[in-house]
Amino acid sequence: MASPMAEQDPKRQYVAKRRAARKLALIAIYQWQMTGNTYTSIYAGIQEDKELVQDFLRSDAAFFQSLTKYVLENVAEVDAQLKPFLDRDAEHLDQIERAVLRMATAELLKHPETPFKVVVNEAVNLTKKFGADKAYKFVNGVLDKVAGAVRKDRK
Repeated sequence: MASPMAEQDPKRQYVAKRRAARKLALIAIYQWQMTGNTYTSIYAGIQEDKELVQDFLRSDAAFFQSLTKYVLENVAEVDAQLKPFLDRDAEHLDQIERAVLRMATAELLKHPETPFKVVVNEAVNLTKKFGADKAYKFVNGVLDKVAGAVRKDRK
């Protein structure tokens, strides 16, 4: 019996793999914020977790690595892109909101192939799933402004 992913068309597979990668990148960035652990350590933890490794096998691993490593290695640059659009310092944001904003900003900066509306929508959906009750509204507003500043497709 073929897996549901194999039965989907290539565009749906691409979208599903990217969505899984974003979820894992959010988890990895959140863990990094909370623990300060290295990428290697966080990656190993994902591989050791039965549920997360299943998500990882269904994800776009290169995309996950691109988002996660970019945030971890360039957090000052990412936060500088966010700062003009925040009403407080990034350190004072809820940890989930901060991780989502950082991840989505990295995607806006490093993945111009992804339309800005997709980046914002995916970030909003992750915030609805993992964040506080109305946090998605804040994330949506900030990312729309970040996209306007860094993306030609938003201007």
